[in-house]
Amino acid sequence: MLQIYNTLSKEKAPFQPLQEGKIKMYVCGVTVYDLCHIGHARVMVAFDVITRFLRSQGWDVEYVRNITDVDDKIIRRAAENGEAPHELTERMIAAMHEDETALSVLRPDQEPRATAHIGDIIALVETLVEKGFAYAASNGDVYYRVEKFAEYGKLTNKNVDELRSGARVEVGEAKESPLDFVLWKAAKKGEVSWDSPWGKGRPGWHIECSAMSKCCLGDTFDIHGGGPDLPFPHHENEIAQSEAANGCTYVNTWMHAGPVRVNSEKMSKSLGNFFTIRDVLEKYNAEVVRFFLARVHYRTYIDYSEDSLKEARVMLERFYQALRGVEAVDAELDNDFDARFIAAMNDDFNTPKAVSVLFELVNELNKATREGAESAAALAGQLKRLGGILGLLQQDADAFLKGEDKAGELSSDEIEALIEQRAEAKKAKNFAESDRIRDELAAQGVILKDSREGTSWYREA
Repeated sequence: MLQIYNTLSKEKAPFQPLQEGKIKMYVCGVTVYDLCHIGHARVMVAFDVITRFLRSQGWDVEYVRNITDVDDKIIRRAAENGEAPHELTERMIAAMHEDETALSVLRPDQEPRATAHIGDIIALVETLVEKGFAYAASNGDVYYRVEKFAEYGKLTNKNVDELRSGARVEVGEAKESPLDFVLWKAAKKGEVSWDSPWGKGRPGWHIECSAMSKCCLGDTFDIHGGGPDLPFPHHENEIAQSEAANGCTYVNTWMHAGPVRVNSEKMSKSLGNFFTIRDVLEKYNAEVVRFFLARVHYRTYIDYSEDSLKEARVMLERFYQALRGVEAVDAELDNDFDARFIAAMNDDFNTPKAVSVLFELVNELNKATREGAESAAALAGQLKRLGGILGLLQQDADAFLKGEDKAGELSSDEIEALIEQRAEAKKAKNFAESDRIRDELAAQGVILKDSREGTSWYREA
């Protein structure tokens, strides 16, 4: 039975969907004012793995991930660039999709944008005002009355009294209480805006997700996911808005991915350790990056470093070395690898344990290959199929191991030419020259493997 750790209950429990066999899942997406960073990639890959696994087990998953395309950061960045906000967001959305494709992240079933749901957002704010959970202030903003919602803080165990003591009202705000947060912002001169019952303005960040999730999945749905920085205040505020407006439970299961640290420090631009997905993909194979992100449990923090990426490359090479030269086929096998892999993933998507099962399968495949056993092809097929559930091991093994030609490295053509020269030297019994070429290639990170069929090669991590 599938068990998931629920951030709300702080415990792992058997998953019970609202509708038999179907899972409605909403994950908070990116605010598209800049290129996506490695922290975004962590969330993208985590929920992609989760979705792939659930579907592999027969679940009908409706996966919604929003795009925040109107926000203070977007307006500021567009002004700095001298472009319209929608021009900035369109560029960043296109770049995000390119990054996702590189990492083999499947597109969600629905990808709602905040600017396409302004009417839904206004309607939700109107409901909150009518019910007394929100109010129009003298400055044209509309605020949520936090202290009217008795369960505020239940997701993150925040105490309202303690929150009040540390809160303050910013200049220009007209709140009744420093805890209240904005639902609708009055437009400043020159800002993008929409007409509303409270004048021209735009939505606050928190209300966008409440409106989009309601529109796409209904008043109550199964799973809400997001990154490590979202439980408070974003998701806490979503709960307050949605449950006050709709009069029912908002989400049954809350899931949050862990953070990415860089050499054990928090990633931030101020520390100079901030990496976009594109920065990382310039240096590392995209599947290596995906494996690096996927092999750590989704709730655990990931430490990004040169060593950790190199380790991921070495581990992934072991899989592809085992698959190299073996024609994978789908066939029934009398082993327990499938059952153990599925049991690990059913246990709150325990990818470290699932990957350990794959390594055991690699050992079995290598043994079968050495012995010339007929089962090798079926074991290779099993490895590729289970790896595919994690979005891995779908490349041609030889192509992965040879890698892409990069500046400053020997090209594939140059390597093949040297291998041919070595073969000629061996044929002439010039073994000193043959060894010299092997050593030259090894110094360049190219490893040769001789067999009766000839010489194959791969780039060392």
